[in-house]
Amino acid sequence: MKLLARRHEFTFPHRPLIMGIINLVEDSFSGDGIDDPDLALVRALQMIADGADIIDAGGESAGTKRGAMSEQEEIDRLCPFVEKFLALENPPPLSINTWRPRVARSVLALGGDILNDIGALPTDENAHICAEHGAALLIMHSVGEPKVKHTHIHYDDVMQALEVFFEAKIALALAAGLPRDAIILDPGIDFAKQRDDNLRIYRELARLEKFARPILLPVSRKTVIGEVLEIANASQRDAGTVACIVAGMLRGASIFRVHNVRAAAEAVRIVEAVERVNAG
Repeated sequence: MKLLARRHEFTFPHRPLIMGIINLVEDSFSGDGIDDPDLALVRALQMIADGADIIDAGGESAGTKRGAMSEQEEIDRLCPFVEKFLALENPPPLSINTWRPRVARSVLALGGDILNDIGALPTDENAHICAEHGAALLIMHSVGEPKVKHTHIHYDDVMQALEVFFEAKIALALAAGLPRDAIILDPGIDFAKQRDDNLRIYRELARLEKFARPILLPVSRKTVIGEVLEIANASQRDAGTVACIVAGMLRGASIFRVHNVRAAAEAVRIVEAVERVNAG
């Protein structure tokens, strides 16, 4: 299985990739937002040194405490950082975290490698944009529009809902001209899901292997971790995040999106070492 992302190519099986999160917005739920592109670049460089394989930059919070900012403001937050990052010598893949086509088009034109679309791909427009720019598309499962609470959503079988969703969205992306090798799947932890839905996804993640695409788990400091451990402060959920990484690795996850890159990279190394010994 291959993943093609503009300037980069990965072949799986491969050790899980670590995606480091750069939030270019003040109201990040985990309290790590930063609105200075130079300071954001320093943070990205530290993440790379700590083991990040991909950097994921977002200019808008997915939180629901306020409405969405304008598209132009989101573009203005992202572009200065993207330009500085891509000016580095041999930078790792850069993921652009947005769901809005105008933002995606503007920022991918600068050279981003992956579009991390949290909008659940309601149309094929973002798939077309990725195909035009040679970028990979991360398709995340959700229900309804971003930045709106969906705590009323109920699933009889959340895994079956994911399977039906991804079947349809992969077909939509392929029809838009996006190569299958440029698709990543994200089950959308905490997005239009309740505590037990999220836990079941962790337990039964291997059911998504049928699609033969890399599975990204956005495990970092999620609400479900806070609910299980009774930790309200998101920045204090890193131990729970590591536990979710281990669970995901053992069930086929290919990419982990995290705030604490060093802890994630070390967790991956330990599980890898254990699995190599077992295999031997």
